[in-house]
Amino acid sequence: MGCAACAATADGWDRSPLGPACHAIAGGPLPAAELLAGSPLSLWTSRDTAAALATGSLSVILKTYRAATGTSQATLAATLGYDTSYISMIENGRRVISDVTSLRRLVRHLGLPPHVFGLTDPQDSDFTSMIQFGESTIRLASIARQAGHSAAAINELWPLVWRLETRSAAGYASRATMRLLGRARATLGVALGDVLPEEKLVSSVRWTGRALRIGQRLGDSDFLCHALRVHGNELRKAGRVAAALARLQHAASIATGAERGAVLIQLARAAADLGNACVFDASINDLRRLIDTAEPTPVVNPFVLREVRLRGLLATDRLDEAADVAEDDTPDATGVAPQWRAIERVTAAEIHRARGDNAAAATALVQSITTAETFRLPHQVQRAVRAARGRLPEIEEAGTAALERLRLSLPPAQPTRT
Repeated sequence: MGCAACAATADGWDRSPLGPACHAIAGGPLPAAELLAGSPLSLWTSRDTAAALATGSLSVILKTYRAATGTSQATLAATLGYDTSYISMIENGRRVISDVTSLRRLVRHLGLPPHVFGLTDPQDSDFTSMIQFGESTIRLASIARQAGHSAAAINELWPLVWRLETRSAAGYASRATMRLLGRARATLGVALGDVLPEEKLVSSVRWTGRALRIGQRLGDSDFLCHALRVHGNELRKAGRVAAALARLQHAASIATGAERGAVLIQLARAAADLGNACVFDASINDLRRLIDTAEPTPVVNPFVLREVRLRGLLATDRLDEAADVAEDDTPDATGVAPQWRAIERVTAAEIHRARGDNAAAATALVQSITTAETFRLPHQVQRAVRAARGRLPEIEEAGTAALERLRLSLPPAQPTRT
């Protein structure tokens, strides 16, 4: 059944008449099956325990389980219905369990991924196919978001996220699937951060926070850096700037490769929001050097660097320097996400207004509002309204009207069905 508002469909979604994206935009929560940190399943997604699983040896797995949980041989034997001596023989390699019933009992008790012992269920082949295409789904959703289609990205991601969540919570988790779930959670949270108004950004903070918890559990520095970055940026957008700066500084300390540029962009923005000129200037200098030597991306490019620099100079009370930068030619915006084009126009307007040129400020804000409404970016419309407040009442009124049109384009959120 298609969404009652936009007719989009999403496999596995039956929680309201609206599709996942419209449901979230209208104020409804997207449900999440949370993996409890203390459950046996969570043991097998750390670096050390994943190495034990990779051996496929029941002896190694049992010893790893007992060491991680502090369980004695006697306690494990009593739980499984074995003699203590039998557990000892398994761990010493003198006994082998091969019957399916006993293996399934071990899998259930230890929270093991069943495939470790060659056990399957009717859903495994379908789930395996989904895992194989999971990275492509995330990549396509990211491309859609960068092109200004964040709602479509949410609808595309939701089936992957939900099936990974429910299967993991049911005991079908491995280090690889948890990493995929973390990436999917992070991408979903960022897409939500595009389409939600400021007062609802807590939802994007929660989803990126769930991604960060997986990153912390896995001990994968590359994914942890990514999760810290996206969670930090959503915290910043939600107004929790000090917490955002802490996450982003942590990310910068471990960032390598292409991820480093994206981290520096967000770190510079958070530092500017806090008025921390020292961290802002250092981040901008690092970004300049990086952009001079690397291929541009939709996030790390001269256009975005200029916008972040302009906004930071304003925030750190350096209007004259900001005005000088604003007079330089604007870099090519080809391939730049609509979010950044809308943000850049608000920044330009704030510089014009600070210099007393209200006409130029009004023109820039109209351009920002038009872009933001076209691509359903309420947070960016709200930025424009704030920039107009007090001096440009007609622009403030136009932005408020655009927000109302976005609100009225969706019916109210319905209760989530379980």
